[in-house]
Amino acid sequence: MDKKLEKLREYLKMDEDIVFEEFKEYYSGVIGELNSSFDSFENEDCFKARYILKILHSNAEARSHKSKKDAKAFRKMAEKSSFWVEAIDYRLQRDGLSKSDIEEAVARLDSTME
Repeated sequence: MDKKLEKLREYLKMDEDIVFEEFKEYYSGVIGELNSSFDSFENEDCFKARYILKILHSNAEARSHKSKKDAKAFRKMAEKSSFWVEAIDYRLQRDGLSKSDIEEAVARLDSTME
């Protein structure tokens, strides 16, 4: 997740939106890493993935309203991102963290993104 987080940091500093294909490629890479490695993630990896997914969700949701051509694809990306956020929360809570513990960890991560 470290490489995905670094790439997200670059995207967050940009003034313009990335094109659909680049957004889709980044999204697919994140989902691919989750599909292949989620079971071996440490809590810190889960926090990073959750942070990335929340941003992907909100961006995909917003773009689904702006782009008629790619609206359906963006809606699916938003839905799947939301699903993964819920899965990560479930796992972290199962491991003993409270919702506020999770939110605090993600907020700390967010503060390092500037």
